[in-house]
Amino acid sequence: MSKPNPIPIRLKEARKRANMTQKELGIRIGMDQSSASSRMNHYEKDRHTPDIQTLQRMADELKVPLNYLFCDSTESAELACLIDRLSIEERQELIKQLSK
Repeated sequence: MSKPNPIPIRLKEARKRANMTQKELGIRIGMDQSSASSRMNHYEKDRHTPDIQTLQRMADELKVPLNYLFCDSTESAELACLIDRLSIEERQELIKQLSK
């Protein structure tokens, strides 16, 4: 049994948290205004999966790390965002702490 694709779930969560419409996000990442809403809807409904470049533009616009979109649990998604906010030094320290 395969796991569901986490991208549609995370994409919708991040978009709503950023208080953006599907159309607004699509336009902001460079989609044509006439198709932005429809294309984003297809991504959120898991009818289509965006390519990695599109995912990166979405993540950048939504201010989440790219790996957030691939997290299959809410906890791992939140951790990805928290870790992304840390400095390199803080990440290295966290790795040391968790590796003990």
